[in-house]
Parts: sequence; C-alpha cells; structure tokens
Amino acid sequence: MTLPVLKLQGAVVRYDRVTAVDGVSLELRRGETLGLVGESGCGKSSIARAIVGLQPLAGGTLSIEGESLGGISPQRRRSLQQKIQLLFQDPAASLSPRMTVGNLLAEPLKIRRTFRPGRWAEVRALAESIGLGQQLLSRYPHQLSGGQARRVALVRVLAADPSIIVADEPTAGLDISVQGDLLNVLRSLRERLGLSYLLISHNLNVVGRVTDRVAVMYLGQIVESGPTAAIFNAPAHPYTQALLSANLTLNPDRRRERVVLSGELPSPSNPPSGCRFHKRCPIAQPICANLAPTLQASNNERSVACHFPLTTAPAIIPQAIAG
Repeated sequence: MTLPVLKLQGAVVRYDRVTAVDGVSLELRRGETLGLVGESGCGKSSIARAIVGLQPLAGGTLSIEGESLGGISPQRRRSLQQKIQLLFQDPAASLSPRMTVGNLLAEPLKIRRTFRPGRWAEVRALAESIGLGQQLLSRYPHQLSGGQARRVALVRVLAADPSIIVADEPTAGLDISVQGDLLNVLRSLRERLGLSYLLISHNLNVVGRVTDRVAVMYLGQIVESGPTAAIFNAPAHPYTQALLSANLTLNPDRRRERVVLSGELPSPSNPPSGCRFHKRCPIAQPICANLAPTLQASNNERSVACHFPLTTAPAIIPQAIAG
C-alpha cells in the first residue's frame, strides 16, 4: 500500500490547560481530498495549525511522506514542512495592504529563495490559469473581490510548490456562485499538479461535493471517518447523523427527520466522562457515561467511535456528492 503523504498518530494539542485536540489520528493519501468537519470549537483549526507547524504537538506524531518530524534536524524539519502550505480562512489577514497583487505573488518566491529564472513566469501563468488576469497584478488587496482575494492567496500558496494544502474554510463568506468557481479551481489544480488537500469546513455542501473521505470531529476527537459518500448516505455515529439532518440543502425533502441535539457543546477544559457526546446523544445508555468508546475500523474503510452505532439509515443526499 502506498504510504500516506501526511499522517497524524495520537495527536494532542494543548493551550495552557485546555486540550483542544486529544488523541487524533488521520491519514491523507496522495492526490485525495480529506474533509474535516465538526462544530465550531471542536479542534479542527488546531489540527491545521499543528500540521503546518504553527502550534507544537503536545503528544503524538506527525509524518510527512513517510518520515516522522520527531527527532530530525531543524533543517530537515523545515524542508518537510515546506511541502505543506496553509490556505487561510480570511485572505485579508494574510495579504499586506501595502503590496500590489504582483508583489504579493512574488513574495513567497523571494522568502524561500526560489526566485530562479523562469519561476516568476510560471507563477504568472498559474495566476492567469485560475482567473487572475494581467490587469489585476497592479491592484491592491482592498481593490479585490472576495473571490479574487482567495485566488491571490491560493497562488501565493502554490508559489511555494507544495504537495499538500491545508484549506481552512476556503469558501467561508463567499457567494454560492463564487464558492462553486473556487471549488472547481481547487479540483482542477489537484488533478493538474497532483496535490493533496486537507479541507476543513463546517459547510457540508462543500465537503460533500469535493472530498473523497471525511473525518467528523467532536470535542477534540474523531468520532467517525470513511468515504464521504458512505458516511453522508448512512452515518453510523449519532453526532454525524445530527450534523447531516440539520442541513436542509442536503436533505431537501426531509426524508430523515431532524435530529435535534440537547444542551450546549461542553467546554474542552472540562469534557464529560466516558463518551464525550453522551450528554447530548439521543440514544445514550448508562455505559456511555462511564466508558469512552474507541474508534473501531471496519472492512469498508469506515471507522466509528460509538457503543451503539447506527446500523440503518435512508439515503439522503446522493445529489450532494455527485459534484
């Protein structure tokens, strides 16, 4: 079997005394798009920051193209982590308002000392191929639309010549039509450049359209993972079912009754005992409060952490994954 291009094993991320990510394991395969979904505050962005090196792991390991980042020289670590680039949720935060688009696109090449002859022409050609024409190179960030700013941020990421892109809410705040255009660009670039994506989003329409596999997070842990089509059509974890049932776009004729969760998302600083979801779970039993379920894998590449996984569920969104 081909080694994953990125592998997290038992990853732990802490902020002071709060454990934001608690024992998460993920694999990203070459040329695929893996979706990471869950409510705000579940730890998705903390995983992204740890993967790109902005937040240290307090436990667990991170491997890139089969090589662990633990116990290697700082130079080798930097070399490996340069293969991963982060596409920020808010491009305005990563684009200097004092620089033109042309200078913004050239900056990563200069910082990484990859401004070799011909490389600037490659970047310009790449920019034009995804809709950033020559006339935009002299503009400043405040003169760009939301979609144009996302494309500038994307080309800056691609200028570093990565093999893995971590996209944190890449379509947040964009109109539906602009979202579709950007997703088509991401898909085209993946096929053309052989990229692998970790796509972090709360937008299930986006996840259902562009991902090959999906991992569902709740309160710092993965509760279900597997092929997107299989999970979206028949979720095995009650939390996944609740997320999907809440999206009327995915379930326009309401064939699956809405699953309403009780209570608020618990604080990561004081997670419940046993299964972290049991206080909000509609099918929780006494064992759920006392014993934490482990993520159990099956022979169809699906895994679920639940004492009482759902065994039957009607198909709800084949149109969302046809994309």
